[in-house]
Amino acid sequence: MTSGERAGQVLAAPQSRPAGGGRPRIYLHIGEPKAGTTFLQQAMWRNRARLAARGVVLPGHYPEDHFRACQDLRGIPKLASDPAASWIGEWEILAGQARWAPEVAVISHELFAACDADQADRAVRSLQPAEVHIVLTVRDLGSLLPAEWQETVKNRNTLEWEKWLGGVIDIESVSASRRQWKFWKVHDTLAILDLWSRLIPPGQVHVVILPQRGSPEARLWERFASVIGVDPGCVDLSLARSNSSLGVPEIEFLRRLNRAIPEEMPDWFYMRNIKDITQRTLGGRPHQGPLVLPAGRRAWAREQARILVDGLLDAKFDIVGDVSELLPRPPAEPYVRPADLPVDQLLDAAVEAAAGLAMGHYRRKFPPRRQRQRLGGPRQMASRLKWSMVTSPRIKHALREASRVSAVRYLRIIAWRLIERPVHHRRRSGPGAPQNPAVARRAPD
Repeated sequence: MTSGERAGQVLAAPQSRPAGGGRPRIYLHIGEPKAGTTFLQQAMWRNRARLAARGVVLPGHYPEDHFRACQDLRGIPKLASDPAASWIGEWEILAGQARWAPEVAVISHELFAACDADQADRAVRSLQPAEVHIVLTVRDLGSLLPAEWQETVKNRNTLEWEKWLGGVIDIESVSASRRQWKFWKVHDTLAILDLWSRLIPPGQVHVVILPQRGSPEARLWERFASVIGVDPGCVDLSLARSNSSLGVPEIEFLRRLNRAIPEEMPDWFYMRNIKDITQRTLGGRPHQGPLVLPAGRRAWAREQARILVDGLLDAKFDIVGDVSELLPRPPAEPYVRPADLPVDQLLDAAVEAAAGLAMGHYRRKFPPRRQRQRLGGPRQMASRLKWSMVTSPRIKHALREASRVSAVRYLRIIAWRLIERPVHHRRRSGPGAPQNPAVARRAPD
């Protein structure tokens, strides 16, 4: 039975919808991690008003709202020591806001790819009766594996590159249920597409391929924009940044630092005080060349890529880009084992990281004084008051904690409609208006 046939047998749960019975399109961008997701999220959030003027809105007030909703949907427990507010009810709030979009809403976080079948079904049902689309960005394995190992190190992994790679390939990839493992939970592309497409037609599942050549980020945005139905030139891509990679010495230094950090340090503290600061500090250092696959692993990566390409071509999904870009390219750089790097290269990275950590500690103790803004006219003052309510840490924390109560969740949906629906959110027509994805389009190459 095809996903389209299954979709025809499912009745959507009744949900609230805008007055007048409008049926918005909701694009749920579910990942994959390390496939341009950070760049796309930055491009959208930092051009939010421009997109809203063209009928595309982002539910929530901040990118972290999408992360918190994802944590709630996946049932991830929050540690008692974590000072962040509860995320119970955050998915219901975000879904409710998306359903009230005048035309198009986009929800984006890469960890939606880790949902199981029940969680994916719940997500789709809770967004209906809107027209739900799933968007998955994918990348070739040859560059994905080094990027993912680096990301695990930035998230406290201590395994050496080749040992981690051997586990992913030799143990996890041959497992009968390989999505039980962290890497394959978010990168078993065909399995992810299968479980997310069960309740919607395959034509509303979009696979966007990360370009390998030219200006990959700009071309990725062109492809993504063609899916959500906006002119790619309507945003300023200079405002966006990708999830900056570290050089080989920098990531090897961080791996060794992770090994020395006591286990009693909670992960939430590590993320906010080690990961964020070292990434900002070391991400700007000049790189001597990217980490590449060892020669003995390249045939496996190419074989897996072939399986993925064949599976995508057999499916009825909307493929945006050239599937040949999923085949790993021969590396232009010689292979260097991170563990064999000279000590002086690691020392340079360590000194710069130590300086960044010290400065980060200083800034937390003595934050820079903000310039006082001029009061302006009544409209400016009202707008500033409105946004101060949204951005106030105390108010945000209190509302999130209170959102365990269904009435508070409903009020937050209504508040979003009032606060996030200024004049530039109103419906438009003409050259900048979103187009129906059913209209034939050609993915930019």
